[in-house]
Amino acid sequence: MYDDHIEDISCNGVGIPVYIYHRRYGSMPTNIIFAGDELNRFVLKVAQKADRQISLTTPLVDAALPDGSRVQLTFSDIVSTKGSSFTVRKFRKDPMTPVSLIEYGTYSPEVLACIWLAVENRRSMIVVGGTASGKTSTMNAISFFIPYHSKIVSIEDTREIQIPHENWLPTQTRDINVRGSKGDVDMFALLKAALRQRPEYIIVGEVRGREAQTLFQAMNTGHTTFSTLHAGSIDEAINRLVSDPINVPVAMLGALNLMVIQSLHYTEKGAVRRCDSLHELRVERGREVVHECLYRWDPKTDRFCRESERSGLFDEIARVHGWSGAELEAEIARRARFLERLHAGGAYGRGRPDPPHVRIQG
Repeated sequence: MYDDHIEDISCNGVGIPVYIYHRRYGSMPTNIIFAGDELNRFVLKVAQKADRQISLTTPLVDAALPDGSRVQLTFSDIVSTKGSSFTVRKFRKDPMTPVSLIEYGTYSPEVLACIWLAVENRRSMIVVGGTASGKTSTMNAISFFIPYHSKIVSIEDTREIQIPHENWLPTQTRDINVRGSKGDVDMFALLKAALRQRPEYIIVGEVRGREAQTLFQAMNTGHTTFSTLHAGSIDEAINRLVSDPINVPVAMLGALNLMVIQSLHYTEKGAVRRCDSLHELRVERGREVVHECLYRWDPKTDRFCRESERSGLFDEIARVHGWSGAELEAEIARRARFLERLHAGGAYGRGRPDPPHVRIQG
């Protein structure tokens, strides 16, 4: 838990080595193996540290440890045939920043400059990707572009967002796990409460159910919102949003401006996280969702290529500021140079682990 190079710690049952996911070397076994009663006691202890109840009647628990790390626990062999299990997704001590994304090669300065301009001008965005693709880390880094004194409300199942803003209210759900209790607070309730607090930006950890409809209602009433979504591509993401159980009306998707697709790739360098593409969305005739790719990652060259010379979204931003097309391009280039200088000047920080695409030799 004290090793900053380790992202995940997991035990799949009795007599099986505990596995870790290392930032440099990927998944690897340890020399730690739990016996039956020992593992049960350990899982109960972790649940107590997370201030949660786990038992034969409630054998599944998702919670947060005191340091903010996420933990998923199963107790006994009721739901896991190999016995009790646990997975810890560790909490980053140093928050992910835009410069971190450049250091890891996940984004280029130009792509981040476009996102920076969109965030600063109150455009809504969803970061899309699969498990362990770095969606939440990217959303956390992108949140650094929010003007410092803006009112922000974040809504999460487990606290992961880390931003330096003072005018920020972090909220999280509560699951009491007591039958018949009315004390549970879900994301839908938190989102409704957030809309009464006059936020300028709303950050939702992940949309997966009925809270998505309220989220898009907020977008359509002028609230800038950021969130993440589990999907593998732009088409899969749109299908998830308009189908069960989310069921967002197509007409409401017009308030969503940008969609970032991010993936975990396995290359000769090892596992790397990359922004596959950046898309602009619009709804035509109130019933057809149209997306246009602005930038796309080329795996052959490991570079980001511009796919579209014009963008309705950025043309609208230019019109609001009174910029010509050339002035808009100059503004994006100026921000990209600034980010590149931060990166070149060592703003990523000394003493941090090597980028995760570094592969062990020999």
